[in-house]
Amino acid sequence: MSRTLIATYRLQFREGTDFETARALAPYLQTLGVSHLYASPIFSASPGSTHGYDVVDYNRFEADLGGDDGFLRMSDALSGRDIGLLLDFVPNHMGVSPENAWWEDVLAWGRDSRHAHTFDIAWDAEKVLIPVLGKPYGEAAASGDLSVVLDRERARLRFDAAGYELPLDPRTLGAIFGFLDHPERDRLIRRFAVATPVEAEELTERLREHLAEESFATALDAAIAAMNADKAALHDLHEAQVWRLAWWRTAREKLTYRRFFEIADLIGVRQELRHVFRDSHRTIIRLARERRLDGIRIDHVDGLADPKAYLEDLRQAFQSVRREPMIHVEKILTGEERLRTSWKIEGTTGYEFITALAGLYVDAGQEAAMTAAYAGFLGQEEDLRAMILSQKRSIFSRNLAGELAYLTGEALGVAGRGLATRDLGQDTISRSIVEVAAALPVYRTYVGVEGVPAKDAAIIDAAVDLAKSRREVEADEPIDFIGRLLKLDFEDGRDVAGALNFTRRFQQTTGAVMAKAVEDTVFYRYNRLIALNEVGGEPDHYGAPVSSFHAAMEIRVEDQPEGLLATSTHDTKRGEDARARLYSLSEAPDRWAEIVKGLAERMAPFRIEVAPGVVSPDPASEWMFYQGLLGVLPADFDPSDAEARKAIGQRLAGFMEKAVREAKRYTSWTAPAEAYETALQDFVAAALDAGKTGSFLADFWAEAQPFVAAGALTSLSQTLIKMAAPGVPDIYQGTEFYDLSLVDPDNRRSIDFPAREETMSNGHSMTGALEHWRNGHVKAKLTAAGLKVRASAPELFTKGAYVPLEVEGEKAAHVVAFARTDGEGRAAIAIAPRLCLSLLGSGAGFLPSEGGWGDTRVILPRKLSGLTYDDGLEGGTVKIGSAIEMAGLPNDLPFALLIST
Repeated sequence: MSRTLIATYRLQFREGTDFETARALAPYLQTLGVSHLYASPIFSASPGSTHGYDVVDYNRFEADLGGDDGFLRMSDALSGRDIGLLLDFVPNHMGVSPENAWWEDVLAWGRDSRHAHTFDIAWDAEKVLIPVLGKPYGEAAASGDLSVVLDRERARLRFDAAGYELPLDPRTLGAIFGFLDHPERDRLIRRFAVATPVEAEELTERLREHLAEESFATALDAAIAAMNADKAALHDLHEAQVWRLAWWRTAREKLTYRRFFEIADLIGVRQELRHVFRDSHRTIIRLARERRLDGIRIDHVDGLADPKAYLEDLRQAFQSVRREPMIHVEKILTGEERLRTSWKIEGTTGYEFITALAGLYVDAGQEAAMTAAYAGFLGQEEDLRAMILSQKRSIFSRNLAGELAYLTGEALGVAGRGLATRDLGQDTISRSIVEVAAALPVYRTYVGVEGVPAKDAAIIDAAVDLAKSRREVEADEPIDFIGRLLKLDFEDGRDVAGALNFTRRFQQTTGAVMAKAVEDTVFYRYNRLIALNEVGGEPDHYGAPVSSFHAAMEIRVEDQPEGLLATSTHDTKRGEDARARLYSLSEAPDRWAEIVKGLAERMAPFRIEVAPGVVSPDPASEWMFYQGLLGVLPADFDPSDAEARKAIGQRLAGFMEKAVREAKRYTSWTAPAEAYETALQDFVAAALDAGKTGSFLADFWAEAQPFVAAGALTSLSQTLIKMAAPGVPDIYQGTEFYDLSLVDPDNRRSIDFPAREETMSNGHSMTGALEHWRNGHVKAKLTAAGLKVRASAPELFTKGAYVPLEVEGEKAAHVVAFARTDGEGRAAIAIAPRLCLSLLGSGAGFLPSEGGWGDTRVILPRKLSGLTYDDGLEGGTVKIGSAIEMAGLPNDLPFALLIST
């Protein structure tokens, strides 16, 4: 078994963070109390990659991070502190880059490449499309953007498209050598024309030797120049390749390979093939055998052809390892969806935990008032579900048109063989596919060669019925046919095989439809309360009773007791403490509406009409901006600090640009609207510029103080719950202190670790840190204390039973309490506040006032009563009777973490 899981610490490598950074952090991580470093992708990625998810070599550590030697030093340092390593691994896709040797081999040799089936390429297509041109192909050719170049270092002739290089099929190099004025000309033409991949390597070495001869090098340069001067010959050379260059806009509808979402630079990898799995996991398995790998996080598991089969292969590969690594998956669960226990993994990366917390901290009783406030500012009501449906249809039909065309072709192939379905036309089939995908309530189903799981059959049937009820397709038969395909409901072997092919790709695509439509579009359009616009979240689930949170935690014990408990990740839309602050808006929508009204009036001079009927910022974006401003300002922010205002203004400008482009209403990434964006940037700058808006920011900050205080208390509440909830706390880099980040890349800013190390070693108590709650030190102290408690009884907090505790009294609605128990008599009790704005009252105080709790108390069941508990936060022991008075929690704190002695 791997090291005991207590907590993970996520570190984002690249952009200044390398193996040496992580090596030096080992003592700090040990002091904090985490058990595992959770590393972002560290294998070689496309040049200039800022994230590592565009891996180009699964078996080579990124040189810029320190390479093999740097990794080993980091690994040894972590091991020396008894800290394990969990790696973020990307099996679904790779970066299409000249640095990717497998991809280069495919582009050079096509179907004859040893890696022809490594990638998910439609080989029945005429060419492998390379959509990188900044203009249509004909224009690029005419303007001289295309040429042949010589890579002297590798002795290879390549095709260049305005700086983007591609390999040439060695068998077509005769077209270039035909211009060569040298005795070797005919020999080179003849030998390369019939070369195999192995022979081509030998010929390349021979070419390298020739290049050392000045006469040959000069002759070859002249031949290349002649080729480049002959546009017809250059075009013929291009047409002879297995690939075809194209305008970048062509990708959405003509791409000939599966991609990650709508990113053509990330090509799908066929992990379902045994040799592909073996080649791509060789180093991961070696690291596990060497005890340098304790766990693996599988990125975008829903993109794989068969996630269950892949995870079984991975588990089987790890079985030969003495200390078998843990497996977690990036899996977004929606609504009532639960993790498939048949996958036999430790759990997910924890987005569903964020959703459960949102329900706990958002005031459901104020939903109507917030909806009215938002609609009043917009001047219209918005229907979230209609918006999601519209965007699903749009994303699938437009942004993912190539994927839809592929699926339509697969479906028509099966339909054409059936007498009852052969009359179904291309348009009807295409629209039916879109409607069924749009009706799915989950990211994907999991039908495969093993059959159709009952829960998936039910999901498919419900989606088919819903799609038919919407009447976008005039007849029911074509939608029923799509349902049959997805349930493999055929007798003929060819039809079953065709249905499997269709279903595999459909299931790989629906996650992209959901993510791009909801997370990357609607979550930037529907801005009622942006704290709810989170990965895996549902913005119309506006708060929930405490019982719902308890039910979610009980499910975690059943399904994934060792799943990660995330509150911030590299993919979350905002930092956990920004979200906590924004939750407090849900309790006072009328007060927030009045604040926004005043802000909007003062910012009116900077709101510009950029086109008839189009104002920048538009009302929905402006409402979002004010929430973003509230969420990003540090608790100890000083409005008179010009440098701080400037830095925050730059961050907000980047956030707003991304938000409106993702929303795709008035501008987008693929067609930026300069006038709209310029006006928006000026608006943001003015809000942070005292020279333009006077005391605007200072006045806003003064009005916001009750939300700031309530948000800070909510931050500590969710931190304490995270320490005691079923699962494993995952701490995103730097979030042991307040994290008020915006969406990426803002959440990948460098972390001041020396300051954090100093705080952890200063010896201040939590009570003392509370007096200076604005600097965030108290959150770090709480985190360290909670991890220490977890370390004393790890399995109690993962596999131990979850026991909801009853709360009575005047402020019962403001408390969540639960216990964790095991079969050995151990018990822990967690008590935390909720709905903190109304708990604290109208002032800006950080703690409930004296007498503020009234008679509120937590009732203990008999098995937990009459015991002596250790105070996990400040030390000491307390004897507990049948109830715990909120006014009498240890050290007068508004929360508690107790563990039986």
